[in-house]
Amino acid sequence: MQRSRLGAIALSSAALLGAALASPALAATESEIPSFQEFHASSFKDSDQQYIVNGDEPVSTTGDLRAYYDRMVGGSEKAMEEGLVVNTVGGVDDKWSTAQVGNLTYCVSDKFGARKADIVNAMNSGAGLWEAASSRINFVYVPSQDASCTTRNNSVLFSVEPVQTSQYIARAFFPSSPKRSRNVLVDDSIWTSGSWTPSNILGHELGHTLGFRHEHTRPEAGTCFEDNNWRPLTPYDSASIMHYPQCNGSSANLSMTNTDRQGAAALYGA
Repeated sequence: MQRSRLGAIALSSAALLGAALASPALAATESEIPSFQEFHASSFKDSDQQYIVNGDEPVSTTGDLRAYYDRMVGGSEKAMEEGLVVNTVGGVDDKWSTAQVGNLTYCVSDKFGARKADIVNAMNSGAGLWEAASSRINFVYVPSQDASCTTRNNSVLFSVEPVQTSQYIARAFFPSSPKRSRNVLVDDSIWTSGSWTPSNILGHELGHTLGFRHEHTRPEAGTCFEDNNWRPLTPYDSASIMHYPQCNGSSANLSMTNTDRQGAAALYGA
């Protein structure tokens, strides 16, 4: 989740390649598109030494970053087929199995200190948004693993950890992400994000962990295009919890919509 003070990437702004949100509606010319070497040199790495693209999505290796670059530079707009969209990998939906989605275990690091209880509560509320949409979705907090809450902990599916960065408020992962990327990282700015409540911000990030993409990658948004690796689950929803408000979104607070709930039920069952 990008910081709300930043603006939006233009649909055709391949020069920025979705790595950070910049000023709205600026078209890129061919000469403005960086080489991969230039893009690689300017790409942000977080504390886990992973590249961050599309504002809050990790890319593990230089090879994966190159694949992302190639998709962005060579990609074209995807035609509307059916506001929730699911990530795809090799044309296949990026989702959890029926058994796994009912047991999405996580820990919350003790390193949150005095704010730990607040994070626990915000995670519970954010998870509840998706659990209410599909009875098959179940996030399970395992407090006994909090003392060793990192991606190396194999007793939980993912970890929730603090981070200090000026690049994002929080970031997450997709079901297809390797174990070393399966964490939700949260910056202290989550407490000062105005109308974006911590529960809704973490609800947005947990949407990614379920496989849902940013809604604004769809052509209807007219800006902030990311790539074509997604499949529509519902009609476009500018108010979706997965739609950045600064990317022509119509919701100021990242609240969940009925369309979001319909999309979750379409992917995982009601």
